[in-house]
Amino acid sequence: MTEQSANARALIEHIAKALVDAKDAVFIDEYEDGDETVIELEVAEEDLGKVIGRSGRIARALRTVLNAAGAKNDKRYALEILE
Repeated sequence: MTEQSANARALIEHIAKALVDAKDAVFIDEYEDGDETVIELEVAEEDLGKVIGRSGRIARALRTVLNAAGAKNDKRYALEILE
């Protein structure tokens, strides 16, 4: 794991832990898929709505922040929220 992907991973983890009630149930995993780094976010079932938001607004905002971090590092990221 490079320092740049660690920063993006830490960024998503920090934001997710700020949103949820069960902070110890936040798990982040990442893997390479071609030229893109996929970050998987898993939270407790009762906190899933807080991470997704109404009509997916929070999830879209998380992806926007991740894309901005990727643009700064010339890297592509994708965020998957696992149920």
